[in-house]
Amino acid sequence: MTERIAVIGAGQMGSGIAQVFAQSGFRVVMIDVAESALSKGRDTIAKTLDKQIEKGVTPAAEREAIMSRLFTHVSLDAVSGAGLVIEAATENRELKFKIFDELERRADAGAVLATNTSSISITEIAKHTSRPEAVIGMHFMNPVPRMQLVEIIRGLATSDATTQRVLEWTKALGKTPVEVNDYPGFVANRILMPMINEAVFCLMEGVGTAEAIDTVMKLGMNHPMGPLALADFIGLDTCLAILEVMHEGLGDSKYRPCPLLRKYVAAGWVGKKAGRGFYAY
Repeated sequence: MTERIAVIGAGQMGSGIAQVFAQSGFRVVMIDVAESALSKGRDTIAKTLDKQIEKGVTPAAEREAIMSRLFTHVSLDAVSGAGLVIEAATENRELKFKIFDELERRADAGAVLATNTSSISITEIAKHTSRPEAVIGMHFMNPVPRMQLVEIIRGLATSDATTQRVLEWTKALGKTPVEVNDYPGFVANRILMPMINEAVFCLMEGVGTAEAIDTVMKLGMNHPMGPLALADFIGLDTCLAILEVMHEGLGDSKYRPCPLLRKYVAAGWVGKKAGRGFYAY
């Protein structure tokens, strides 16, 4: 494949999305405002590929070709020529609106504009363009190279043609697309985040230690990772942002973020990326 894909954001999710497209034969430009973020994102992709090669998942001979299909840029002007643009910036409503305002002016007329948001309304994001029929949610799971699922979320105006193109792109990556409706948190986080939040309440109330809570869920419920360790991996700031979107959008107190979660985020203890969350790293 030679189609050009643009990914906005070089963090954990953006670099993972860029990697799977490059591995599947697409030419990919990864865009971020900071050169340091782009350098870190490219290094992350290289290290992940090296691990895949060690495990025999990816042939060593393909490494150079994959990396040669990956480009980086600090300006959104680089979305020009891309058939698919995927926004994977921080889970912040105003930031995403600003990016889509810019994409309205810079993306090609026939491009699909996708967002990797994990909770924010696709319909609301699409309102910031004059082509809402071309806007869609493409929610990858973390870590992107390993996880099979991609939630495909249609906004109110998303066209059948846009949806079909995104389903085909997702399948070309070897992923499984699942169509869900545009409600706060969609399906994955609507179920996952209340579980994580309840685990934080258990910790705050002294029901058990972090290790005890996670062990119960791993051994008792057969989860591969406990909810508190998973929250650290996702980022406690991201978990809080998703819960706030669901609490505001659905108006139900069961989505109220635990005060201890708010306290950890306020302290900067946001998980693995910060070296400290519910566990020390």
